[in-house]
Amino acid sequence: MCLAIPGKLIEITDQLDEIFRVGKVSFDGVIKQVSLTLVPEAKIGDYVMVHVGAAISIIDEEEAVKTFDLLKQLGELHELETDEDLL
Repeated sequence: MCLAIPGKLIEITDQLDEIFRVGKVSFDGVIKQVSLTLVPEAKIGDYVMVHVGAAISIIDEEEAVKTFDLLKQLGELHELETDEDLL
């Protein structure tokens, strides 16, 4: 099953223009490179939902924390640190 995982955008690492950007997203300390093309309005400090390596929406911090905690409780994050294809 594929899930979207919430994370915090901590850095814009590459930017061709206003739309084609890549950033670093922190998932409770695990840092991944993520495409920001689908969320051109995202800025550093925003929380985004990430699916298959792309941020698909911006969510508020409270919702991000609740979702991440629930995924932890369900044991859905056990491969996050080792599997590059999860996000």
